[in-house]
Amino acid sequence: MHLTRTTRCSVLLLSGALLLSACGSGDSSGTSGKSDAGGNAVSLDNCGQKVTVENPPKRAVSLNQGTTEIMLSLGLADRMVGTATWTDPVLKGLQKAGAKVPRLADNQPSFEKVLETEPDFVASSFASTLGKGGVAPREKFEELGVPTYLSPSDCQGKDNTGASDGERTRPLAMDSVYQEVLELARVFGVEERGRKLVTQLKNRVSKATSGIDAEDTTILYWFANQESPYMAGCCGAPGVVTNELGAKNVFDDTKQEWPQVSWETVADRNPDVLVIGDLVREQETAETAEKKIEFLESNAATKNMDAVKEKRYVLLSGQAMNPSIRTVEGVEKVAAALREYGLAG
Repeated sequence: MHLTRTTRCSVLLLSGALLLSACGSGDSSGTSGKSDAGGNAVSLDNCGQKVTVENPPKRAVSLNQGTTEIMLSLGLADRMVGTATWTDPVLKGLQKAGAKVPRLADNQPSFEKVLETEPDFVASSFASTLGKGGVAPREKFEELGVPTYLSPSDCQGKDNTGASDGERTRPLAMDSVYQEVLELARVFGVEERGRKLVTQLKNRVSKATSGIDAEDTTILYWFANQESPYMAGCCGAPGVVTNELGAKNVFDDTKQEWPQVSWETVADRNPDVLVIGDLVREQETAETAEKKIEFLESNAATKNMDAVKEKRYVLLSGQAMNPSIRTVEGVEKVAAALREYGLAG
């Protein structure tokens, strides 16, 4: 049954079975997106799928923090009925708007939990969230007439078929993030807000990198896990930060998004600076920066690394280390730290 804005249906859970029942018509959105065919419909080629949104969504669900913060930045809190999968506190300046949107789960919600919100649009930052083993494959939502959207940054130049976090076939660029902002703005009919946000982000990157020269500086990015740490490969969001600054990632010899490596290998690479994920979630060991630094300064393999002895740390939110609008925050904070440590030319 097609769950459009005019024929949106309630999903009831009875004895573990999903029953679809017809419900009344909804009103039209107060703001209309630019039409592809004279009406309100918007069609996109999204990660190999054609997505058509008949009317600007009024009951959107964002399954990852990255897409959530884009929507909130576009002023769409009143058109959202759920968010999920958080690694960090909501972006500064968006707390009031974020408080208006129900959090379905701190981590990954069930398919049924999402359907209970009666969504008319579902967006995700990662293919794994809208795939087997995630909330549900995109096809499951599409079968119910709910259009889905996947961040271009997780499919353009990226192979997600493996068991890990994927592998980049070409380096990520901020253009993929800007594309997501503009496409979501178009879907919701707020194109001008999208263009304004992209301009602001570009100006911040330009200001942060002005006059910087870090070609002789090596950086390591540690996202999570103490026993078998996830370190950034060459070409994801940390690669954007590194490339914008002209520096070198010590693990730029792997295209895996987040390879797991040994601490002996880390110590052998001996980077000048350690960029450390400061997460609030509780999925892995050593999620917070405090726990990570405590480990680095006590572990036999790492405590004698130059960056550890000199305490050359940069603390970043998890979202700044994922492809998102916060990757700009990553550029700014790493640039500022390199200047502070005298490593920026």
